[in-house]
Amino acid sequence: MADQQNPSSVMTGGCLCGAIRYRVTQPVDKIIMCHCTDCQKASGAGASANTVVPTDRFEITQGTPKVFAKVVDSGNTLQRAFCPDCGSPIFTRRANAPEMTVLKVGSLDAPVDLKVVMNIWTRSARPWTHMDPAIDHFPQNRPAPKKN
Repeated sequence: MADQQNPSSVMTGGCLCGAIRYRVTQPVDKIIMCHCTDCQKASGAGASANTVVPTDRFEITQGTPKVFAKVVDSGNTLQRAFCPDCGSPIFTRRANAPEMTVLKVGSLDAPVDLKVVMNIWTRSARPWTHMDPAIDHFPQNRPAPKKN
């Protein structure tokens, strides 16, 4: 599955204990911070740092994550995948959009040049969470992309 055209676009990551390993065969550079209460609980932090990749560019290479599914405030069923041994969050997928994987960027191995480009579900952000006022903020989910 590795990108033979651009091997530098292959990124790897995994959980804290090393039981789960994955690779992404697409460069990522954008972080979307989610401040919903479910992400706060699942991450144990004020927000979850995420990047979206096509599922066909994401591959688990070792281990089997456990999946917890829940209907969230948006009305979507969100499937959260995490290590069954150490509990590290790895990725999420919406049941209605399995073609996209929301990768937890803190699980990447190597620091990469990522930039926060958006904050979503800010209506439930913790009062102590700092958000850069220069980037987009949405009280709920981000708006759907405009169709041409």
